Amino acid sequence: MQAAAAPPQLTFRAVTLSIILAVILAAANTYLGLFAGLTIASAIPAAVVSMAVLRLLGGGHILENNIVQTGASAGSSIASGVIFTIPALLILGYWDDFKYSWVLAIAGLGGLLGVLFSVPLRRSLIVDQGLAFPEGKAAAEVLKTGDNPSEGIRLLAIAALLGGFVKLAAGSGLRLITDTAAHAAYIGKSIGYVGTNLSPALFGVGYIVGLNIGIVVLAGGILGWNIAMPIYSTFFMHLDPALASAVVGASAEDAAYAIWSAQIRYLGVGAMLVGGVWTLISLRNSLFSGIKSGLKATSHLAGAKPLHTDQDLPMKAILIGIVVFTIPLALLYHAIVGTWGIALIMTIIMIVAGFLFVSVSAYMAGLVGSSNNPVSGITICTILFAALVLLVLMGRDASIGPVAAIMIGAVVCCAACIGGDNLQDLKCGYIVGATPWRQEVMLAIGAVSSALVMAPVLNLLVKAYGLGVPTADHPNPLLAPQANLMASVAKGIFGGQLPWGTIAVGAGIGIAIILLDTWLKATGKTFRTPVLACAVGIYLPIELSVPIFFGGLVAHLVERRARLKPDDHEGRDRVHRKGTLFSAGLITGEALMGIFIAIPIVLAGQPDVLALPESLRFGGWLGLLMVAGIAWLLYREARPQANT
Repeated sequence: MQAAAAPPQLTFRAVTLSIILAVILAAANTYLGLFAGLTIASAIPAAVVSMAVLRLLGGGHILENNIVQTGASAGSSIASGVIFTIPALLILGYWDDFKYSWVLAIAGLGGLLGVLFSVPLRRSLIVDQGLAFPEGKAAAEVLKTGDNPSEGIRLLAIAALLGGFVKLAAGSGLRLITDTAAHAAYIGKSIGYVGTNLSPALFGVGYIVGLNIGIVVLAGGILGWNIAMPIYSTFFMHLDPALASAVVGASAEDAAYAIWSAQIRYLGVGAMLVGGVWTLISLRNSLFSGIKSGLKATSHLAGAKPLHTDQDLPMKAILIGIVVFTIPLALLYHAIVGTWGIALIMTIIMIVAGFLFVSVSAYMAGLVGSSNNPVSGITICTILFAALVLLVLMGRDASIGPVAAIMIGAVVCCAACIGGDNLQDLKCGYIVGATPWRQEVMLAIGAVSSALVMAPVLNLLVKAYGLGVPTADHPNPLLAPQANLMASVAKGIFGGQLPWGTIAVGAGIGIAIILLDTWLKATGKTFRTPVLACAVGIYLPIELSVPIFFGGLVAHLVERRARLKPDDHEGRDRVHRKGTLFSAGLITGEALMGIFIAIPIVLAGQPDVLALPESLRFGGWLGLLMVAGIAWLLYREARPQANT
């Protein structure tokens, strides 16, 4: 069959716009991920921006717009892969700042490997098995029905301005309002703590992930802060004399954070470890199916030249690319451990785990979408396995062991994030009639472009806000929850001092959550309890979970107004289109303002350089009013109109 000619796709303007959006979305998701441990898929906002911009430039075919969203979506994926792992190198004390060439190598080469590993899966998962790939499907609908992208741009712009203004007004900016509205008190020997973060971005995240995830994340926070913390402070504090003496005379809020930092958050570590292992166990059939399909797909490449809609990157180019991109990583590993034998084993682990977990990530993206893809659980398993192998090879006292394990996990995490994203984009392209190899090339360009800015953005944020542990200069640091977890796992395997008893209790909690979720699935319930979502809730300060819950509640109210049936997934995507754009605007606006605020803070060397005088500060009540107003606007914009 003669291959049909493809309309213009990889045009100069499409590639340029895609790179710009990828860089912006990478920076925004970097801030969001370090702040709250969550990132969002960005294909739909990128598609809307593309349609509006290319229309201004004179046209813009649907396939050209599809290329833009393909490359732009790499920004959030690369950001996820980096912030889940690489900050662990600072937490471990291996780096004092983020080394540009190393971050570029890990993120860029990991992203490129993710593209190459996932290409053979396209035919099986998208064409043969026809998996849903919800974000890809939703992006395709936006592209097909985008007759009025100016309305989408209006929503994005208004929401971004609102999110940015609230961030500017908060604690790291003008200090017109506080970052949180919280209260803690001693109740006998126990500590009670309630509060909410005043972040529009977290509210937007909650809307996008929905009420089910919002409830589970908040339940994890309640379990950690309102159940485990009072129990620990009443009955077990004496088992840690150093912690007990540290909280003597402290305020209830300071004591609560000290206990959370030293003990309670490790319940989340235990639950995440169990969740990561369970991810592999529960996906074992899907994993083998994905690998088998990927290998089988190569047999379809022979014969007559296919239509442009069925042309992937050639398998020969994929194999050559894997070799070429692996060599620099092997050199990097050798620079870390100093011996070729161990560096070779690290490289083999990275290649095998990378292909396995790209397959898992791609399959899960097809089932539940990229936003709910358990990449953090996949990465935990990679680092745990790598650390155990390196422990045997290097010994328990090898100080470089945890760093080596993180370096393996970082590449695998970037590859897995990009692999899932690639299949989402290819699903969108399959629906609108795009050429797969052009999308695959564009995603690789987007991945490398995003990797180019990761180190400067990370250094700027860490210098301005701090990382992980509160200090006098940075009392409210970016928590980087997944990176802290990865550092804890790697360090713990090599003899680090960890509260293993608390981790064991957290593992038991994780098992209980898995059993509950299994029962809910078996009885056909629509409500589920994914263990990793609950574990993140336990691990994070509870005030971060509260706005996520309320954002999910607004999404639920929108669905009720639309009278959606529980299994109407296509209707849900359609109903939430405007709300998703508004939420994406809130997230992007706040995140970009957080980056912009960091610039004067770093230049002046003062965290309060933008702060207003005390007489002009209104505290948490004004912040609550602001967020409540944004919630009302979100509902008003997102709700279906009475005549629809």
